[in-house]
Amino acid sequence: MPTILRARPSADAAEEKRILRLAGARHAPADWIRRGRIITLSWSGLRVPAIAKELGCHEQTVRRWLVRFNASGLDGLVDLGGQGRRRRITEAERSRIIALVKQAPPGRPVRDGSGDLAAADQSGPPVWTLDTLTAAARGQGIDVHRSQVRRILLQEGVRWRRTRSWIRSKDPDFAPKGHGSSGSIRPRPKARRSSAPTSSAR
Repeated sequence: MPTILRARPSADAAEEKRILRLAGARHAPADWIRRGRIITLSWSGLRVPAIAKELGCHEQTVRRWLVRFNASGLDGLVDLGGQGRRRRITEAERSRIIALVKQAPPGRPVRDGSGDLAAADQSGPPVWTLDTLTAAARGQGIDVHRSQVRRILLQEGVRWRRTRSWIRSKDPDFAPKGHGSSGSIRPRPKARRSSAPTSSAR
């Protein structure tokens, strides 16, 4: 009797949480979401043919990702590296990238004991962006690309927002003083054109 292929139980609560989050993600790549759903559907008791029908894919696709997950866990759901492909990020490197986001950027001014604003590293980034996070990760020896950082943040549920400029800061030291010049200068009235016809010389 052939062995029924199923996803192995999660190694720990953290792995289970990440798989469930991936399967229910809205902004992650579609192929990653499908891989997560393959695992969760297998955990729910569905067999390979039923999973393939549910997700609209081939049974061999389901088998491949189940086998890879059973062998390597979350790392097994990452595309294998090959010619022209980017290097795979390990779970340890992924955790280090996530830890960066939780830290204040080294160039962000913070108040010291005397109340003055100062940055830990004047040459460092004042805010975290995909580019500055990628550069910081590479500075720690992680060979990662911008798109990989973005994918990791999306899978962790981090919503990316546009950087706000200092002019819009809520800090009173950076709040604009007084009214803007646009409100103090009155627009010049437009000259009215005469509607009376000009008399022609006779």
